[in-house]
Amino acid sequence: MTAPETHIRRALPSDEAALGELDRATWSPLHAVQPAPEPPYAPFFDERHRPEDYLVAEIGDTVVGYLRLGTPTPLACNAHVRQIQGLAVAESARGQGVARGLLRAAMAETRRQGGTRITLRVLGHNKPARALYESEGFVVEGVLPGEFFLDGAYVDDVLMGRSVTS
Repeated sequence: MTAPETHIRRALPSDEAALGELDRATWSPLHAVQPAPEPPYAPFFDERHRPEDYLVAEIGDTVVGYLRLGTPTPLACNAHVRQIQGLAVAESARGQGVARGLLRAAMAETRRQGGTRITLRVLGHNKPARALYESEGFVVEGVLPGEFFLDGAYVDDVLMGRSVTS
């Protein structure tokens, strides 16, 4: 028996509740620099986090993942770069290629928007995410040593990137 197919699409305003639930369910000290969310929860979408900035992964009718793709700065000289500013996959969908599919969709979307580079930041101790990014052609372009103090330890902020034209 094969795993159900993952469908990736742009987010819609009607995805807000499902994405908010997914975001809270996937919170982990492995990747989060903010404390775990507590009620009352802030809206998932706001003026800085718009539906059009998100790619959504679905299996059947269930939202199982998202990726936020934005610009790292508002500068015209940096307009060719897109940055992954969030990636989450439901526990039940891990190991099924959802994150890899979202990364590939983000690279295609970057090309569609006229971008030539895609970057991201990942915590140094998040070895599973770093391995995934490396397997998709991302390379370490910089490290901010001890940038965050999380759970009693200093953690590096690792900057990764790649061309989307290769």
